[in-house]
Amino acid sequence: MGTDAAGSGAWVQRSVLADQVYTEILARLMDGKLASGDPLSIDGTARDLGVSPTPVREALARLEATGMVVRAALRGYRVAPVLSHDELLDLMDARLLIEGHAAEVACRHADEAFLAELERSIEDLRQAPNGPNFSDYRSYWEADERFHRAIAEQTRNRFLLGAYNSLGGHVHRFRLFGGTGVRDARSAIEEHTRIVAAMRRGDAEEARAAMAGHICGVRDRAAREHEATRTGTGQPD
Repeated sequence: MGTDAAGSGAWVQRSVLADQVYTEILARLMDGKLASGDPLSIDGTARDLGVSPTPVREALARLEATGMVVRAALRGYRVAPVLSHDELLDLMDARLLIEGHAAEVACRHADEAFLAELERSIEDLRQAPNGPNFSDYRSYWEADERFHRAIAEQTRNRFLLGAYNSLGGHVHRFRLFGGTGVRDARSAIEEHTRIVAAMRRGDAEEARAAMAGHICGVRDRAAREHEATRTGTGQPD
């Protein structure tokens, strides 16, 4: 029993370390300290962070699933290219189809615990800082992701959830604007609130429409910010 406990403790420590390494590499990506195409050496990153290669390897595998890094045979990991304007629109089109339907289905399965969870995430968005660095807006980003993931999970459809997970490149939307922070918080919070209000009324069609309105709002704001960043014109309209 003592051996089992020791083994369990070692696994927990390794898991926590991998999470810490993941967060550190993610912050470097989001803050633009690692540019598109930069190589990500497992051994070099391990030396830089003062850890063994194992948690770095695990962190990079997780980041590959998000689309933040890519791996090529015999070349190792590299920072993925930032989404182009057209790719961003394609991503949002996919989100529109998947998350709009997910909101409709989740509404039909909604219970008080689920709705309260969504409302907590909205309150967390209101309270979260959104400064220019990832450390500033990480809690905002996590609350936003929690809101959308809860809806996907509430569909109780593993295939829909799998489709949602396959769009792991959500974080690319934030990568476009390193150094600017979150600039659409008020609009996003209002849109989230409309989604929950529709679900509280049990109106599945309105929940779908509210989610579609939110995704379209995110798409349009992101496209304007992308253009402003590309042309160097500063803050978007």
